[in-house]
Amino acid sequence: MSELVLPGVYAPQDDTALLTEVLGDEPLRPGAQVLDVGTGSGALALAAARRGVEVTAVDVSRRAVWSTRLNAWLRRLPVRARRGNLFGPVHGQTFDLILANPPYVPAPAARHSPRGRARAWDAGCDGRELLDRICRDAPALLRPGGVLLIVHSALSGPDPTLDLLRGAGLKAAVVRRRWIAFGPVLRARRDWLRERGLLDSGDEKEELVVIRAERPV
Repeated sequence: MSELVLPGVYAPQDDTALLTEVLGDEPLRPGAQVLDVGTGSGALALAAARRGVEVTAVDVSRRAVWSTRLNAWLRRLPVRARRGNLFGPVHGQTFDLILANPPYVPAPAARHSPRGRARAWDAGCDGRELLDRICRDAPALLRPGGVLLIVHSALSGPDPTLDLLRGAGLKAAVVRRRWIAFGPVLRARRDWLRERGLLDSGDEKEELVVIRAERPV
């Protein structure tokens, strides 16, 4: 059964599938505490809940929270869905695993404060508006031995992500890569991305990366 996605909510795509694959390789003890930040339809939260862990899913979109709750109810999976901005709803809590598939698409200045569906992918001129916040704030929410798994496009820079996470004391590395064809958003922005030097003239694919960062015990 595929997830139900309310209008305006980010539907599971290639980045969701890639992060789900990496999640499947991650050892999780029964009852582990997992956070899915920017949950969208709840696809990653549901995948984690099937592993017998305790899952909290957060999204700033009311419709995303409703989608997640509905999908969890339909599958009888125990997922707590909360509305809020990134880690605000879980202030003071810690987790064994944090999953993040945040907005990461570079966007022209006119789209710097996206609304509607674009809020699920637009992330400022360099694509790092939310990535930097996650890299800054997530380490404090990880228990000793806890892991952050984050997926984003190489267009928004894996190296800054690695540098920020390592600077926070985590052991971080790219653990999965995949090339995918441009979707409609990147196709519409090809000229702008080329002007900024983020694409070569013949590029028709983008590279997705999953970064794993672990807090030392």
